[in-house]
Parts: sequence; C-alpha cells; structure tokens
Amino acid sequence: MAFVRRVSSSSLPQVFKSINRSLKSLKFPDDSVESPSSSFLTHGIHLFKCPDAVGIVAKLSDCIASRGGNILAADVFVPENKRVFYSRSDFVFDPVKWPRVQMEEDFLKIAKAFNAVRSLVRVPDLDPKYKIAVLSSKQDHCLVDLLHGWQDGKLPVDINCVISNHDRGPNTHVFRFLERHGIPYHYLSTTTENKREDEILELVRDTDFLVLARYMQILSGNFLRGYGKDIINIHHGLLPSFKGGHPARQAFDAGVKLIGATSHFVTEELDAGPIIEQMLNVIFQVERVTHRDNLQSFVQKSESLEKQCLSKAIRSYCELRVVPYERMKTVVF
Repeated sequence: MAFVRRVSSSSLPQVFKSINRSLKSLKFPDDSVESPSSSFLTHGIHLFKCPDAVGIVAKLSDCIASRGGNILAADVFVPENKRVFYSRSDFVFDPVKWPRVQMEEDFLKIAKAFNAVRSLVRVPDLDPKYKIAVLSSKQDHCLVDLLHGWQDGKLPVDINCVISNHDRGPNTHVFRFLERHGIPYHYLSTTTENKREDEILELVRDTDFLVLARYMQILSGNFLRGYGKDIINIHHGLLPSFKGGHPARQAFDAGVKLIGATSHFVTEELDAGPIIEQMLNVIFQVERVTHRDNLQSFVQKSESLEKQCLSKAIRSYCELRVVPYERMKTVVF
C-alpha cells in the first residue's frame, strides 16, 4: 500500500502542530481556576474523505479555529496515483462556545463544498459509546479479553450481547461474567445448511459494528448486505500457509519462528478484507518462537497476539483512525 504524505506537521500552520498536554486539564487562558463557571476543553476528532482539491486543509483548520478550537494533531494522506483526500484531526474545544450540534453543521457545510464521501465527527466525552455485538465460537481467549477490557474501561464500547454457536453452560466463567453484568448471551446452534443468519441479524440490528472474536463461521454475502455496517474479524497470522484444521500444530511442526495476528474488515472474500492491524513478534514484542517452545507455549503466544491485535483494532476504529480504502487496503492514522 503506497501513500504519499501530502502535508507534514512541520509544514502545516501553527495550529496544526502537535501539543503535548493533558486534554482533561486544558482550560482557556482567561478562565480563573477558582471560578465555578470555568470551561474545560473537550477532545474532538474529525475524519474526512473527499476528492482531492486545493484548500481543504485551510477550510478545515479555519472551521476549528473560527469556533475557538485548537488543533493538536492533523494527518493528511493522498493515495499515490489517486485523487482522493483523507484527513484526521484531533482538536480541543469549548462545548459551551461550540455546541455539538453546531459543530456537526459546520463540518457538514465543508463536506458539501468538497463533495465529501465521508465526514465523521466524534466527541468521546459527549457522544454515546459505540454499541457492538460480539460473535464467538468455542475459543474464549479473545472474548474474555474483550469483556475484561470493557469492564476496565479500556475499550470505548458498550456490548449489547454475545452470540455464539457454542453452548456455554451456566457454570462457565464467561456465562457468569455476562450474567453478572447484564449482557445477554445467545446460543444459536448452526449447521452447514443453516447458519442462523436471520436470527443473528435481528439480534444485532441496534449495533454500530460487529466484532468476530474467533467466530468460526463464514458470514454470507446476504448477511453482510443485510447488516450493512462494518464487521471486524481477527485471525492468527499462520494463514495462508497453514490452512484447515490445527494450523498451530502445522506451523509448530514446520518449525515456524515468527508468528502474528491480523485484524481486518469482513468482506465476501474469505479473510481478504481491508487490514486494520497486524502484529508480529518482531515488530511489537520480543516473543520469538524458539526450539525451547512446545506446542502449548506456541499456541499461548499466538493467542496473546490475537487478543492484543483485536483490542487495538477496536480502539483504532472507535478513535476514527482507520478508513477502508479498497480490497486489502485501509488508511490507518
């Protein structure tokens, strides 16, 4: 994937330069610390995609500055040989001086002016959390990690329900966790002839996106079109070399020394959707497979990577850091 960095932080106006400060502690200079009416600045994110044209950066920065906001960081990309403009801006603003509804209208005007394909605004402290459903099969490691991440506030989502084609009894730790936190668990036994997709669609109707936490079923094109929203999947990095049953044992027996994990958007082409995150030991953590590893430790390292990769993909998605681009490609800020 080849991208050209169209504008770097060093060449942008002063308002585009990154500022290292705590968003929660930011206040306007004329506000008194003791004053009960002091306004704390709030963090906003804007994601933009439109045909490339002159003046887009200027309009976006002027929009934020004219409302008293301050850009902390901005990333702009134009794919090589394609006249498509992508940008993501992190900024702070006073919600009293720039109400959320007004912000939406201001960015909408720019979107119309540049025929934008996508213009998304996110204010994490004011907007509702993304609602998701998690689909999982027998393996628990990714599901459990997501549940604990949600419980600890590390994932900016609300989990509407967990759906599985594997029956977890009432005495299992997953079932007890879900019951304790009031998260519905739906067991839908599937067969080759009946994947229960109509029932799944009904259960996930009110979600913003879906997460497949090692859901070992292929979703049909009819399901993807019926849902019409993004679906994030995770799988080990042993594909495509080690297909079929027991890929970890195949890789271990073959003497593989580097393992990883890949999260991607789901498309009709199996495991070929635009990639969101890829984690390899050599890049993100020093955890090579050596001759001292046995099959159990090999699998544990692979599952650890899958958990981390999936959580990072969800956070990136919620922070508007990833935009599907084309087959197997994404813009990741």
